[in-house]
Amino acid sequence: MDFNLSKEQELLRDGLGRFLSTRYDLETSRTAAKVGPGWQPDIWRGFADELGILGATLSESVGGMGGGPVELMVIAEELGRALVIEPFVDTVVVAGGLLQRARGAAAEALLERIAAGTAVVALAATEAESGDRWAAASTEAVRDGTGWVLNGDKAVVVSAPLATHLLITAHIAGNPAEPGRVTLFLTDFDAADPPAGVTVHGYRTTDDRRAADLVLQDLRLPAGALLTDDAGASLEQARDEGATAVCAEAVGAMRKVLADTVEYCKQRQQFGQPIGRFQVLQHRMVDMYMEVEQAVSAVYLAVLNLEAEPHIRARAVSAAKATVGRAARFIGQNAVQLHGGMGMTEELAIGHYFKRLTALQYEFGSTDHHRTRYAALTRA
Repeated sequence: MDFNLSKEQELLRDGLGRFLSTRYDLETSRTAAKVGPGWQPDIWRGFADELGILGATLSESVGGMGGGPVELMVIAEELGRALVIEPFVDTVVVAGGLLQRARGAAAEALLERIAAGTAVVALAATEAESGDRWAAASTEAVRDGTGWVLNGDKAVVVSAPLATHLLITAHIAGNPAEPGRVTLFLTDFDAADPPAGVTVHGYRTTDDRRAADLVLQDLRLPAGALLTDDAGASLEQARDEGATAVCAEAVGAMRKVLADTVEYCKQRQQFGQPIGRFQVLQHRMVDMYMEVEQAVSAVYLAVLNLEAEPHIRARAVSAAKATVGRAARFIGQNAVQLHGGMGMTEELAIGHYFKRLTALQYEFGSTDHHRTRYAALTRA
């Protein structure tokens, strides 16, 4: 099995790395996240116009590059290394995958806009009762003439405050509530001026992302807003694709955290010598390195099985998410401990990486959830 990147994939990695190292300043991005609009639109346009990464995994028929899981891994890892807050995973990976499988004129038109960098799409699927079980949506869609009326609550819709479009999960009232059967609707959206029938409560998350809770009360949509009336399998795949992307992002962040920690231990003086000379700290950093390497191997496993049969894909993704979740927790906590109290301050990058690594453990299913799912799939 060949784990080497192709020439094109290396160029993609190196080009994105150079762009981020010269154009993506951590202090500027944190300012945009905390007191600004929550992202940097000029960077998003650069991703589309200068690098083309917003279409890297999309079909060539909609202006994409036709790349696959390996290209996704390469991009996500570089974004994680630079702690990028722009909604790549939410828009390109999760929403992009759902739209490609839904097909239809409306889906293809939106995919073209995603590749061009003129659209941001958020998935409104998580609910208070069903949590990450997206197929168990309690939001109800009722036919009203030729259109639809939606009622329900959506929680922690990541990137909704930035979105130009929403994908909404719901079940159709009057139909037998078949397990796993859920519909998917598409609508235009502006959090500053939401459609009639939508109440938006936006907020900043712990790791400086933007999210919102949505209340849908008699939200009226045209007949064409229904993308598919059976999105269960597609949603499961999107969740696995999103989990794989954040695992790759975590690897990039952990590589950066480990490198910064080793460098700090070479410079920090205690008892007349660098603390990196103390054997117990050397052992701790070796343990951190081993966790990173295990996480890398687990991500490779998930990436290489992302297009496999559903049960094989799910098992590989859960193995990766459980492994990466454990590694992110260990590396984040130990990096802060080796830096001391200043590791949690706003002035040092390590504190921001720690918060992102903590949040990553719960995206697209927690570490415990994926450990349980892996065990169940292994026994099956």
